[in-house]
Amino acid sequence: MTLEILWFFIVGVLFVGYFVLDGFDFGVGMSLPFVAKNDVERRQVINTIGPVWDMNETWVIVAGASLFAAFPEWYSTLFSGAYLALVLILLALILRGVSFEYRHQNKSSRWKAWFDTFIVVGSALPALLWGVAVANIVNGLPIRAEQGVIGSAFVFEGSLLTLLNPYALLGGLTTLLLFFTHGVQFVAMKTDGPVRDRAHLLGRRLGLITIVVAASFLLWTIIAHFSVTVVVLSLLAAVMLIAGVAANWVQRDGLAFTFTALTVVFAVLTLWMVLFTSYPTHMVLPSTYGVADSLTLTNASSSANTLSFMTWVGAIALPIVLLYQGWTFWVFRKRVRRSDIEQVTVAA
Repeated sequence: MTLEILWFFIVGVLFVGYFVLDGFDFGVGMSLPFVAKNDVERRQVINTIGPVWDMNETWVIVAGASLFAAFPEWYSTLFSGAYLALVLILLALILRGVSFEYRHQNKSSRWKAWFDTFIVVGSALPALLWGVAVANIVNGLPIRAEQGVIGSAFVFEGSLLTLLNPYALLGGLTTLLLFFTHGVQFVAMKTDGPVRDRAHLLGRRLGLITIVVAASFLLWTIIAHFSVTVVVLSLLAAVMLIAGVAANWVQRDGLAFTFTALTVVFAVLTLWMVLFTSYPTHMVLPSTYGVADSLTLTNASSSANTLSFMTWVGAIALPIVLLYQGWTFWVFRKRVRRSDIEQVTVAA
């Protein structure tokens, strides 16, 4: 295995981790108006991700930094082409983070209502736009290779409307619903009382819709980018999603959350393998103009020395990060009970 291939999969694993972890954060935020009917219940829901949301969000920073260092041409072309969409994601993430920290700074119900709305919007918008972005990467963008003084430069020739094509919008709707379902399973696993009951009910209804939409997107992907690997990973994603919805029906919260997490893993790997198995070469950003204008593992990667240095750094740092994150989830593994929130409210 070459270093280019190794780092292609490392970047993929980092994005898988981000979508699994921040994915349920997005889902918890989107579930707020559906499972919480008063301030105590809203605090109960928000507290389920209170200790971990900011740590989950750092995965996208690490993934983006790794993409920049390992595949600078991929990074620059993608981020310049999807600049407006990525800025909207960034603004939404900032809005959501500020809302988590500021909603409790004032006892006014109007104050809290505004920030609760920001949490919902700041969760739903990235969940939608990340799916649009990844679907466009897989499906190809209007990129033109232009010869410069120091080599080829890849120029995006579309606009924001170019990104909002039917396949990409279906991909965005799929991630929106999948993250929503993933987050609802997390709420059911981490709460008790009426909030948990509503999360179970919402999970049942939402799960069925998610299965239909996700199956449509995966089927479209298989037809457009057929390979045995893509078919196998798509089927695994479908089985995990059905299993997660079924586990929610029988109130096996831990299993339901695990299965939806695995759904995200296999769904992202499906799209990643579409790129890796692309013919005649491993394309990281296909061009709708043809292979000659596409970004591949070869023309998008950094030098061998850079990739070698990154491999040593990653081998040391990644296990430490995983151990720390695992320890954090273990410390905050207990349910957030309504009685605990009520006691804090009375004490205040």
